[in-house]
Amino acid sequence: MNEQVDASLMIEKGQVVVVDYRLIDQSGDCLEQSDEASPMVYLHGHNNLMPGLERELQGRQQGDQLAVTLPPEQTYGLRREDAVERIPIKYLIKPGKKLTPGMRVQVNTKQGPRDATLVKAGRFNADVDGNHPFAGKTITFELSVRLIRAANSDELAHGHPHGIDGTSGHHH
Repeated sequence: MNEQVDASLMIEKGQVVVVDYRLIDQSGDCLEQSDEASPMVYLHGHNNLMPGLERELQGRQQGDQLAVTLPPEQTYGLRREDAVERIPIKYLIKPGKKLTPGMRVQVNTKQGPRDATLVKAGRFNADVDGNHPFAGKTITFELSVRLIRAANSDELAHGHPHGIDGTSGHHH
């Protein structure tokens, strides 16, 4: 089901949007960026994106480029000191490599696996930081709208896109 791309389409609720992006911190350092093979793909108006970004993308057209700066409260949250905790090392899902400070790990919890950053690892315990790595940072999102298309009925029913072209063999 390949739909024709209409270059005059504007981003509005119910459309799949494909965006190339870069995340820049206050120092100008690039924290993360997409590449040609892995752009951000989201369904507009279905809470798939930070509200501040979605507001700024509303009404944009294919080819538009913009920079949006958002405070931590509107992105990955403020840093919480109580999110750093000491846990028995047996609760770490084994990463298959030597535990080193700064690496991302998963912790088994009663609510299921949770991502964290390893602060320190000992023989029996590990200190982990449950904050998102970008928590507490004001971030500038440099965005380039690559493609806009109408969502298909499955995507609308599921509330998220099924790939760039809507035919990604997605199953629920």
